Amino acid sequence: MSEEKKSKLVGINHVALEVGDIDEALDFYGALFEFELRGRGESMAFIDMGDQFIALSQGRTQKADSHRHFGLVVDDRQPLRTRLAELEVEILETSGLDFLDPWGNRIQVVNYEEIQFSKTDAVLSGMGLDGLEKSEDALEQLRDKGMSPQ
Repeated sequence: MSEEKKSKLVGINHVALEVGDIDEALDFYGALFEFELRGRGESMAFIDMGDQFIALSQGRTQKADSHRHFGLVVDDRQPLRTRLAELEVEILETSGLDFLDPWGNRIQVVNYEEIQFSKTDAVLSGMGLDGLEKSEDALEQLRDKGMSPQ
């Protein structure tokens, strides 16, 4: 029996979130993050993240997520932590920064410098994030995989 060729995972193009109302979701996320819309329809909106995006889809009906979540990467999560507190959004008790949006989507937020995830210099520049760097720990993890940009 010959071994079948398998597709190799390369990355994530987008994450789709179900929300109750598109306008309310754009207001909520707009109060937390600086972003531009990639596109908008009656029941969909697309939040641009350079070479990736978040698709907001109107019509969430399930209960709030407890462990299921997705992770967002930011340049600096401290302003987000401050803004969440100002808006009285509950920050979940974790070692990082996790919160629920008004529709129960659990979001975990990490700093770009702390993780292996990397954008190319061209993408960072296009996003206005020139000079965003990795911590030594993140670089070490990338070097161990032969992927260090530095």
